[in-house]
Amino acid sequence: MYKQGLFEVLSNDKIAKDVFKMVLKGDTQYITAPGQFVNIKLDGKFLRRPISVCDCEDDKLTIIYKVVGEGTEQMSAVETGSTLDILTGLGNGYDITKSKKPLLIGGGVGVPPMYLLCKKLVENGQNPTVILGFNTEDEIFYEEEFRLLGADVRVTTVDGSYGTKGFVTDAFPDEYDYFYTCGPMPMFRAIEAKAVTSGQYSFEERMGCGFGACMGCSCKTKYGSKRICKDGPVLVREEIIW
Repeated sequence: MYKQGLFEVLSNDKIAKDVFKMVLKGDTQYITAPGQFVNIKLDGKFLRRPISVCDCEDDKLTIIYKVVGEGTEQMSAVETGSTLDILTGLGNGYDITKSKKPLLIGGGVGVPPMYLLCKKLVENGQNPTVILGFNTEDEIFYEEEFRLLGADVRVTTVDGSYGTKGFVTDAFPDEYDYFYTCGPMPMFRAIEAKAVTSGQYSFEERMGCGFGACMGCSCKTKYGSKRICKDGPVLVREEIIW
């Protein structure tokens, strides 16, 4: 179930190259699972902007986004004290009941939803290993925040400027019993070739409505067509057609 509401912007700060963290205050009760997203209305834009939930606690909502176009450029200029019209509780989120030793893999702007997921797994007594993948050191964010949750954190950079040189698949642990991931499609394909267990992928897709009405983000799976915004964005490995 989704809900439209007004959220007050408490902060909107740059935390890495082209990456911003926005903290909002409002009704978060419809955000019920890590991996869900919100859809933000911006002045002058016909379509809302879907952004994954990084953290949600009480009446505080945290999102992290990268400036990649006019919409996110406009978001980066939103001032503290402003109000945003937001749809919350969108998407299916991750199922966190599948593992005892989970592996979390976030690439770039796929990192934020891994944070709330990691928090929930730690609260459940699971022991996550987290791999954060970036291109260069100046793009890195939230490494320390994951460590403070108690996770085993590994960072990779493509150019080797920080952490392990290479891709997220170069930092896989020897032992894990399930994986969760969010990031770009090339990373997904590399994970699909490397992973030895079942897992869940959170897909990024252009969306219209964000709640399943327009069918604009439909994709084919082994079990029929699914809408990324409503039946996803999280899909189980065994149902995905690559």
